[in-house]
Amino acid sequence: MNSSTISKTSKYATLPIFFAFLCMGFGDVVGPMVSLAKNTFSLSNIMAQLLPLSGFIMFGLLSIPIGVYQDKKGKKFILILGLIIAFIGLIIPVFNGMYGPAIEITASDANKYYIVLISILMLGAGATILQVAGNPIMRDVSAEGRYSSNLSLAQSIKAIGSSMGFLLPPFVVAAFGLDWSILFPIYAILILITLIWVNSVKINERDKEKSKPATIKSCFKLLGNGYVISMVLGIFLYVGAEVSMSSGVPILLTEMYGIKDLELLVAWLLFFMPILIGRFTGSAILRVIKPRNFLILTVFIAIIGILLIFVQNITLAYIGIVMVGLGFANIFPLIFSITVDRMPERSNELSGLMVTAIVGGALIPVVWGAVADNFSVLWAFAVPLICILYIAVISFRKSLKTA
Repeated sequence: MNSSTISKTSKYATLPIFFAFLCMGFGDVVGPMVSLAKNTFSLSNIMAQLLPLSGFIMFGLLSIPIGVYQDKKGKKFILILGLIIAFIGLIIPVFNGMYGPAIEITASDANKYYIVLISILMLGAGATILQVAGNPIMRDVSAEGRYSSNLSLAQSIKAIGSSMGFLLPPFVVAAFGLDWSILFPIYAILILITLIWVNSVKINERDKEKSKPATIKSCFKLLGNGYVISMVLGIFLYVGAEVSMSSGVPILLTEMYGIKDLELLVAWLLFFMPILIGRFTGSAILRVIKPRNFLILTVFIAIIGILLIFVQNITLAYIGIVMVGLGFANIFPLIFSITVDRMPERSNELSGLMVTAIVGGALIPVVWGAVADNFSVLWAFAVPLICILYIAVISFRKSLKTA
């Protein structure tokens, strides 16, 4: 594909792909929805935790098969499939009376929580498919040399979608007296708009004509490549570290510094807002700094931030949490884009493997919890620190020097 064709594709196709990343972020609603659903349906902690399990499990089950299927059908087809599945998942609760008015639970309505579980399962499946297709298709619509910066910008837009689950419920309650279930129709409408938009644009996929089709065997065979497995492990540990931080910071604020009631809002301002800002600024920084050098810089900032949390001073803890958010902001898109740029002909298999590694977000926090229970909440932050130290090691590898 010549440069003029790529520029033309980029001009018309990049914007709807960015919107697909916004929709991808809706899958993160499982975080704030745990406490919301727990209160609405009077759930036990175990029952409430079925929500994130329903969302995260799809990354482990679907990513590699979807990556292989994508190799046969194309990234745009798979992207549309993910949007359709997510849309269906979101309208199921709408048709069962969950679209904004306060949910009234009677004995005959006890099954509504299971409807929410099915909805989150399908939303998680859709988000998984969008991750598999969205990350590599961004390369197809990006101008030469702009993939890393565009992917960082796309991840920042995804963070906006993720933040909606935290910010919309209190807003609609205060402004309109509506229930958190208004998220279902709002998400559904945005996904439908994105679906129509993506379907209307032409995307020239760069690796469509490769001679060797992907198989599940070829995906797992890539794990025999030391470079690939180190980068996949990097994704696994990073996502685990991010989820450990996002779930652990509110606990730290409550148990160590006595911040109650507003801990979720304070945690969002200290951690998620810097991630959002970091991703927007990161896309601009990557236009002048090589991805590998930026990865080293962001990892260094994150490590310093986590170490400040251990000082046990509230001001330094706040500064540290902000630094971690800024440092974490671009690690995922950097690892992903550096890996795909090194082996673009294997982008579908690589995407499947790396999106599968997002299950680290379900497993690493369990280790965080075990350390917190057996030692202290403070020492539990050694878990994300160790994860990021591993990424620091791979960022200095010689194999990344050309990135």
